[in-house]
Amino acid sequence: MFPVYRQTPRIVIMAETSPKRLALKAIENLPADATIEDAMERLYFLAKVQRGLAESEAGQFVSHDEVRTRFGLR
Repeated sequence: MFPVYRQTPRIVIMAETSPKRLALKAIENLPADATIEDAMERLYFLAKVQRGLAESEAGQFVSHDEVRTRFGLR
């Protein structure tokens, strides 16, 4: 199950949903003139976001402070 974010007035709500439902909803929300490439791009983006969220939840991330140190911004 992947979290999906839907917006209500200025509030983001996270709800659990299946990957299939997430994909269907993303495609349904595309404009009527969207191309297959638009749909593929949206699904690819969602897959990358889900991967990033899973990595973050698993503690696989670098803190802002560490990034600043690595780039010599301190």
